[in-house]
Amino acid sequence: WNNRNSGIAMELWVGAFNLGFLYAFMAMGVFITFRVYNFPDVTVDGSFTTGAAIAAVLLVGKVNPFLALVASFFVGGIAGYLTGIIHTRFNINGLLAGILVMTGLYSINLHLMGRSNIPLIHQNHLMTFLEGIQPGLPKEVWLCLCFFGVMILFWVVTSLFFKTDLGITMRTTGSNPTMAAASGVHVNRMKIFGISIANGLVGVSGGLVAQYQGFADIGMGIGTVVLGLAAVIIGESVLRPQSIYMKILSVI
Repeated sequence: WNNRNSGIAMELWVGAFNLGFLYAFMAMGVFITFRVYNFPDVTVDGSFTTGAAIAAVLLVGKVNPFLALVASFFVGGIAGYLTGIIHTRFNINGLLAGILVMTGLYSINLHLMGRSNIPLIHQNHLMTFLEGIQPGLPKEVWLCLCFFGVMILFWVVTSLFFKTDLGITMRTTGSNPTMAAASGVHVNRMKIFGISIANGLVGVSGGLVAQYQGFADIGMGIGTVVLGLAAVIIGESVLRPQSIYMKILSVI
């Protein structure tokens, strides 16, 4: 009995880490808007659910799980694009622009799903694929190892991206838009691009969480932006990063 309870407790702890890895994509999206652009983007609460909704609908339609995640990225990116357009083209406060899109996404998500909840228990998705190739380890431990490898790759790729010309331009646009404009950068376009990429990552996170939990729900994105902000602030407080590599790691 004690061994059984210990095993259940271990699975719960490992499962918590697994969810944390999946939410890291969302936290990175919040990092881009909040830290890179100093833009309080509440769109996250809606685009997270949108990513989950589109992934669930496609998986029920027997679409490849990886293609479903790609769709989650693009649909989330479209939500971020709309927020950026409302903010830059119509000169609406960033916080209000995010609230407008987030509120509109509730109806869109409900229309996409056709109901308030879509179960994925009997569908083939990314988690069932990983379980099918596992070497005999406990399910949660195997998923944790897979997610850990993905996080290392994500950390390296994202860090290298922010050291490219495009990544440096994004960071410059956020920290000093006047200097960026004087250097020939189209500030508004760069801001729209960054917000779109950020919400695309949030959409991917939503799609992954839906597959991991086995369902997509219309209310699963509520409070997501708070989780993302907490991840960014706590991570920076603990690691006190100086380089871009450590900043990305602190978010994860």
